[in-house]
Amino acid sequence: MDKSLTQEFLEVMNNMRKLTSKHHNLYPLHPGEFMMLSVIHNFMKEGGKDHQNYPGVKVGELSEVVHTTKSATSKMLRSVEEKGYIERVFDKNDRRVVYVKLSEKGDKVVKDTLNTKREFAERTIQMLGEEDSKDLIRIMKKFYFAMEEVIAEKDIFDGKESFEGLLVIQALTDLSLPAYTSDIVDVGIQQGGIESPVPIAIREGQLKKMQFLMDDTSEEVIFESYILLSKDSLSQEELETYEEVYPILSEENIYILDTKEEAELTQLNDIFARVFLLVNVLNGESEQAETMKEQLLQQMPAALSDQTLFEIVIQMQPEQANFIIESIEKQLAVMPKAIQEQGAITAVKAEYEMIGIDIDKIQSAYIFTAGAKMIGLAFVGMVATVLVGYIAAKIAAGLGRDLRSKVFQKVVHFSNREFDQYSTATLITRSTNDIQQVQMIMVMMLRMVIYAPILAIGGVIKVLNTNTSMTWIIALGVIVIMAFVGTLFSIAMPKFKLMQKLVDRLNLVTREILTGLPVIRAFHKERYEEKRFEVANDDLTKTGLFVNRVMSFMMPTMMFIMNGITVLIIWKGAKGIDLGEMQVGDLMAFIQYTMQIIMSFFMLTMISVMLPRATVSAARISEIIETKLTIHDPEKTHNFIESKKGYVEFENVSFRYPNAEDDVLSSITFTAKPGETTAIIGSTGSGKSTIVNLIPRFYDVTEGIIKVDGVDIRNIKQYDLREKLGFVPQKGILFSGTIDSNIRYGKQTATEDEVKRAAKIAQAYDFIEEKPDRYQTAISQDGSNVSGGQKQRLSIARAIAKNPEIYIFDDSFSALDYKTDVALRKALKSEIQNSTVIIVAQRISTILHAEQILVLEDGKIVGRGTHQELMKNCEVYQQIASSQLSKEELANE
Repeated sequence: MDKSLTQEFLEVMNNMRKLTSKHHNLYPLHPGEFMMLSVIHNFMKEGGKDHQNYPGVKVGELSEVVHTTKSATSKMLRSVEEKGYIERVFDKNDRRVVYVKLSEKGDKVVKDTLNTKREFAERTIQMLGEEDSKDLIRIMKKFYFAMEEVIAEKDIFDGKESFEGLLVIQALTDLSLPAYTSDIVDVGIQQGGIESPVPIAIREGQLKKMQFLMDDTSEEVIFESYILLSKDSLSQEELETYEEVYPILSEENIYILDTKEEAELTQLNDIFARVFLLVNVLNGESEQAETMKEQLLQQMPAALSDQTLFEIVIQMQPEQANFIIESIEKQLAVMPKAIQEQGAITAVKAEYEMIGIDIDKIQSAYIFTAGAKMIGLAFVGMVATVLVGYIAAKIAAGLGRDLRSKVFQKVVHFSNREFDQYSTATLITRSTNDIQQVQMIMVMMLRMVIYAPILAIGGVIKVLNTNTSMTWIIALGVIVIMAFVGTLFSIAMPKFKLMQKLVDRLNLVTREILTGLPVIRAFHKERYEEKRFEVANDDLTKTGLFVNRVMSFMMPTMMFIMNGITVLIIWKGAKGIDLGEMQVGDLMAFIQYTMQIIMSFFMLTMISVMLPRATVSAARISEIIETKLTIHDPEKTHNFIESKKGYVEFENVSFRYPNAEDDVLSSITFTAKPGETTAIIGSTGSGKSTIVNLIPRFYDVTEGIIKVDGVDIRNIKQYDLREKLGFVPQKGILFSGTIDSNIRYGKQTATEDEVKRAAKIAQAYDFIEEKPDRYQTAISQDGSNVSGGQKQRLSIARAIAKNPEIYIFDDSFSALDYKTDVALRKALKSEIQNSTVIIVAQRISTILHAEQILVLEDGKIVGRGTHQELMKNCEVYQQIASSQLSKEELANE
């Protein structure tokens, strides 16, 4: 078994655990508690902290290790201590300092869990094999990367608790609204706004009749909770006030409710629910009541025929009355509770009408109050939703910002070797489109992935409180949706992976066409390039259309499923309403809760559909950020040798490009000294530019050593090395800005005189002065508003303004006319005579007066010396010279 592979697997698993520990309980303990035990375990494993001979760790140290506050650490410590997993140890000298150490039980939990993880890792590797296991680890790392980037940035998750609180508020408001809808229908409309069988007022005569149906305890509870209002005991003013609310008071005394205690109201509710239901049945006009009345009248005087069954029963002997009441109660017991409550409230409503209470006013007040609460909840939900959207957008924008920053910083430090791996087009796509995909999925995850479970769980709880007989409909809906989305997912996933590559390709083609537009026009290849662009564009369009067509099935199918579920609920619920098992409002609430639950699963599945493209993008971003730099600063740097200042030394240098079979340079040895010009010439492909690219460490040598100021350039910081160089590339590169900003690019603190001096030496002074804005003249992107020769001169001026020890000109005079070339070389000779100058050139005239000329052929130095020396002993140089200058010109030189 490969131990290192197992260890890597465990490390990745541990990282995944840390990321998910805030939201998932993966271990017997709370994740935070387990992480704390792991920390203490590691401290002890490594020797621990010896505080008063107790191996343990300070609470303060724990807080730093587990990245949380001391209060949170103490809370977790108390929790694991209560479970017997740790022991507290008080310092003998200072009782305020607390140390903790693992108990035997805690040590066993940690070791068992770690062993379980190790066994799982080893079984997985054994089952998959070494190569597949490595692939699995790479996939896990890429999956881990996207969330790692978010969690690593502490500033992004500022206010995390308030964000989660807002999600809970949003969910609570959404879950509360269906309940109010149900109340408006059931209580406000069907019950006339009367919420409870407990009357706020009842006639004295009616209450005395109802006493016949109560036991002594019930009577005592009622008379303790009500007060009697009579004309005799009230003042005239009080009487008029009460008569406005209870008009019957002018004719009959009434009792009004005089308690708000929850316990007492609960007792009253049970008492009045039973009694009023009996009164409603006995006073009703049902067939059963009429039959019972006829049977009783056969045994009683005919004068009682005008009275209700209730009035007849209370005049009967107690034994007979109790027998009748018990038989009625047995029949009522089999009735659904909803019908019983409605029957009781119907009796309360009839009592209110007898008292003269305005029923319509009660109903309107209830509906308006419930409606106002719904509007208030909706407003709170709206505010919470807006804030959640704002915070989610802010978090996602912060993630995008940090990812762009990381990608940019990494790319800026790429050497030419890394640039050979990634095209400019793919780097642009990964920095823009890919990061945008990750940013979008982050918004969706924060707004939906955390919110959906809260809404779904709350909806299930509400549904179970509403009706449990129809929960199978919810399960059916969820299964159908999951199956449907899974099918779409399997179809669309491959296309999502392809889309990012097609975006890369489109960017590449577009960039090439725009950059090479002059050449395209010159060769009249517009149609060919248009066709090439159309192919790339059509491929992306077709793939996008395919994905969109597949995804277009989602919404109508979802609506079909949801409407089908609604119809199924109504069909099943209608039977329940007909049987009295549920009310209309409950059915409406059940439908709304069901839709919320299904929408929660729909939101999660929507994320799962969007996730593949974002995962591909995250992996592509991760690939850039995780790219190992081939050129990096040494851990220990060396100091420059002052006596070797300005020296550039190549000692037996060889170089081979990555993945190439042969060396580009072989055994290159030379020294460039201060005050001298070292020129490099040779045929195309001989390795001239490669040599000068090795000096700033754009590449590192394959063999040999390059020294600057007497020190191997691999033993000094790249910044320190490049500060000594003034590099002018073969292609003049300018940045958008002004002429002044481009010249100052290498030295921001350069004075105005230094800028003008650099321009004069570079032979750029005259054309700059001719411009209306002179040094403040705007330079467009890539310097497209100046000529090739002007661009080269400004590039040279930029290097001169820096005033470096070493100048490197990589064929930087190719765009200059002969006169300007001569003037520039003359100015360089006189003005920077103490610096080291290295020139790569194609023209003999540019390097005639160099103190040292190196002649390259096939990556080797085949000639070395001055112009005169090389004309005598270097055949390759002679051929180059004779191809460019006449015999007379060579003789004069």
